[in-house]
Amino acid sequence: MTLPIPKKLIALGDSGVFGWGDPLEGGWCERLRRHWMELPGGPVVYNLGVRGDGLERLSARLPGEVGCRGELRRQQPQGVLLGIGLNDSARVGRRDGRHQLDPDGFLFGLEQLLPLARQIAPVFVIGLSPVLEDAMPYADVLWYSLSDIHRYERLLEEACLAADVPFLPLLERLMGDPRWPQWLSSDGLHLNSDGHRQVFEQLRSWPALLQWAELQPLGLTTPTLS
Repeated sequence: MTLPIPKKLIALGDSGVFGWGDPLEGGWCERLRRHWMELPGGPVVYNLGVRGDGLERLSARLPGEVGCRGELRRQQPQGVLLGIGLNDSARVGRRDGRHQLDPDGFLFGLEQLLPLARQIAPVFVIGLSPVLEDAMPYADVLWYSLSDIHRYERLLEEACLAADVPFLPLLERLMGDPRWPQWLSSDGLHLNSDGHRQVFEQLRSWPALLQWAELQPLGLTTPTLS
């Protein structure tokens, strides 16, 4: 009997995708990989997160990195998940300094990237996580703020809407829980293990991703035949 070939999901992004800050479970992407690996027919997840990445660096490495992850000859991956934008929102040198990638450039880059990625496979985009402003600057040079992160997540949503790409907002969902500051590492920027678990819980029940993965939503079971 020939075994079915599982779908491949390529996750690209920054340290959040990489899993930095979660020494217990390796981050939300690793949690998703392990979760799906336990399910019959669950997709395979490739974590291609790179610490420090912004939109421009991700766009440059997208075609080559995604194109060689098919496992079988002449096979392309069936899905691309993008988690990017937090580093682009950072201001350099001072609280009111220039962004690493200004909002207009960020939106323009997304408008170029999303159609390109969709030519490879269906695309999914997740939103941004909050930061502790009192802990800034990060590495003594980068200033992250909640107002900037809100703005960049709105740009993500705008670009996804225009490109007809599923988007999962995270910022308000996370900050809607008063415990959210406890989900960040001491550097005020990276999610800790609890924070990565919160993002994982959002992803594992995201209808758009579950439909692509051909998995049942959480809490639903197949009726048994009598």
